[in-house]
Amino acid sequence: MTHALTSPDGTPASRLAFGTMQFGGRADETAAREMFEASIAGGITHFDTAYVYNDGASEEILGKLLGDRRDRLIIATKAAYTGGGSKQNIQDSFAISRKRLNLDVVDILYMHRFDPDTDLHESMEALAELKQQGLIRYVGVSNFAAWQVVKAINIAAKFDVTVDILQPMYNLVKRQAEVEILPMCADQGVACAPYSPLGGGLLTGKYNAGKGGRLTEDDRYAARYGLDWMHAAAVGLSEVAAEIGVNAATLAVAWAAAHPIGPTPIISARSAQQLEPSLAALDYQMSDNLYGRLAALSPTPPPATDRIEEQQ
Repeated sequence: MTHALTSPDGTPASRLAFGTMQFGGRADETAAREMFEASIAGGITHFDTAYVYNDGASEEILGKLLGDRRDRLIIATKAAYTGGGSKQNIQDSFAISRKRLNLDVVDILYMHRFDPDTDLHESMEALAELKQQGLIRYVGVSNFAAWQVVKAINIAAKFDVTVDILQPMYNLVKRQAEVEILPMCADQGVACAPYSPLGGGLLTGKYNAGKGGRLTEDDRYAARYGLDWMHAAAVGLSEVAAEIGVNAATLAVAWAAAHPIGPTPIISARSAQQLEPSLAALDYQMSDNLYGRLAALSPTPPPATDRIEEQQ
């Protein structure tokens, strides 16, 4: 059983989270507000951002939107994607994040990626001090390999705190997390909020239809999802979606959420209209038969190399 997170007033974390990576970038303040309101109306209680997203605009816009609903929401941000995992960098950037978000307390603070050049004791001590000061409620790590998470758990225990949640990449064509990361989360009681459940838009079927997006505009995404079998899996997903009358994006998100450990996929979009099919996965109940049928569209993950290839 993984750790169950709640908001300050005790509201449970929703089955999906909303990621604000596009706020202040591809989504202006109007679009951001529309997506935020649609997420709230749909039942989302968990919102995710990071210090580095759009030079702080993501945090600032999210902070403006919270209002009197803040206590029933879980707000997460991340530190140390740039500048290393030193105590000084984590705590200094977090002070800026709190100001941008206009929050006294942030629910989750993630270490955004593993820093091999800084002793993890220093990084965990920084997070522990913030929690002990009452400035954060949960400690998280993002883009960590399974062994790195277990190392962080053991070090955090020395400072009398726990690692409560992990953010890995996970979707129908990026399933390496199934080998060690997801079993580790289940074994250690760590909640899991995977990002990119749509595979950079690949699993929506839009590229099969000749439309553009991150895979055609960003070399990183093009390389990440450039294998022929991945595109074949996306075609297969779209065919199943058409057969049963459900949007491919809904199926992709619901599939990621249906893993036995009960992860909380982070959905995102550039507009409320684009968000709608992902949000529909919040209430979609996937049968075991359909789950297996979709899983068969992509290869079983090979043995773990336990390395992190991509980061968000």
